[in-house]
Amino acid sequence: MSFTFDGRTDFIAGQWQGEASGATKEALSPIDRRPIGRIAWSSRETARQAIAAARNAQAAWGRTSLWDRAALLRRMADRIEKRAEPLAALLTLEQGKPVAEARFEIGKAADGFNLAADLVKYLEGRTIPTEDPSKRVITFYRPRGVYAVITPWNFPVNIPVEYLAPGLAAGNAIIWNPAPTTALIAAALTEVIAEADPPAGILNLVTGAGPEVGDEIVSNPGTDAVGFTGSVPTGRKIAARAAGKAQLLELGGNGPVIVLDDADLDKAVRATASGCFVNAGQVCSSSERVLVHTAIYDAFAERMVEEAGKVVLGDPRRENVTMGPLNNPAVAAKVAEHVDDALKRGAQALAGGRPAQGLPSDLYFQPTVLGNVGRDSLLNQEETFGPVAPLIRVESDEEALAAAHDNRFGLVASVFTRDIDRAFRFVEEVQAGIVNVNDTSNYWELHIPFGGASGKESGIGRIGGRYSLEAMSDLRTATFTIG
Repeated sequence: MSFTFDGRTDFIAGQWQGEASGATKEALSPIDRRPIGRIAWSSRETARQAIAAARNAQAAWGRTSLWDRAALLRRMADRIEKRAEPLAALLTLEQGKPVAEARFEIGKAADGFNLAADLVKYLEGRTIPTEDPSKRVITFYRPRGVYAVITPWNFPVNIPVEYLAPGLAAGNAIIWNPAPTTALIAAALTEVIAEADPPAGILNLVTGAGPEVGDEIVSNPGTDAVGFTGSVPTGRKIAARAAGKAQLLELGGNGPVIVLDDADLDKAVRATASGCFVNAGQVCSSSERVLVHTAIYDAFAERMVEEAGKVVLGDPRRENVTMGPLNNPAVAAKVAEHVDDALKRGAQALAGGRPAQGLPSDLYFQPTVLGNVGRDSLLNQEETFGPVAPLIRVESDEEALAAAHDNRFGLVASVFTRDIDRAFRFVEEVQAGIVNVNDTSNYWELHIPFGGASGKESGIGRIGGRYSLEAMSDLRTATFTIG
């Protein structure tokens, strides 16, 4: 069963809001830039209605037993599994990722609800010893209240589920504002979740522009906490507008992939290429800059060109295609700008390097390998979000560490080495929230903590498994005087 949306993408208090509730905007597929539906282009007033609905529903939901919440989340997972194929088809059509990647994402969304259902039963407090024998102190978790959740377009199902599933399991009510370029898949996911018959108002979807809808749900005193995944500039604005509220922010990344001279070359090349080209490089943990020891640089570069040549670029609805278009014109323009900047600074295009021709839209970019990229380039300094492998020479471990810290990000890094001592040195010294040894920078599992290093611009807090549940709950301390 497919999904059809003609402006009916706001879901408030358990009801879909009709087109009459406000303006609508045409949704275009990045595959060919043709219309695929309409989304509600909602106002602040609509966002306030959603906040009121969440506030009305949250208290009763927060009193529901953990077992009942878990049962509801399992029903949600079951509905996602039953509707997996149409969800994947819409995800590919609207986001642009190959259908195999879309199916994987939908499967992980169902897993996310099941995981939250498992873990919420173990959200345990403690009994704390006291100096005073007449005191007993316990800690336990309570819902934070009403959560404002704002999510991006690159993983428009998985990333929301990393907030929705633990947020609901913890007893919160949620207002969700998805990225406009993937609002249809957000509405479809909401429709499927609603088939599990949740209490009205605990999940509300409001589509529309971030400066209107997003700002309202973040800053309105009717929300108690904020979850956001997206860019650093937007994250800064949200942090300021949500001052005083609990914040869980997963921001940008431009983490280094460090390939040392003793690395397993086959493993390093395959993992790096995966990190560069999966989802057309539109991943915050992508291999956005590759620091290669000069002793193996030439061999590594040659092999990366071979890997780029294996990528099948085209219509992502075709089963043989391994890379689709970029999601929107803004990101396509940024990728082209960053590549042109590197070439002007002396880098060489070893493979690709420009938008692809002869495809249904101008959003397709060639799988690209650039050699001898300068550390002063935009590719090294900013988040590119495209299918680009920028190769940077380093002469030593010390230079690799210095280059790893060239920019303000601190999300994910990878290091390839056969030497356990060198591996531990990089794990301990690289300023990143996650360091993967001998694996792609994109390695991820639902239950593993994910987030940036302190003092960098990659976010606040950790999402993933029990870490999300704890972050989206308030730790309460209770003191009893007895005797």
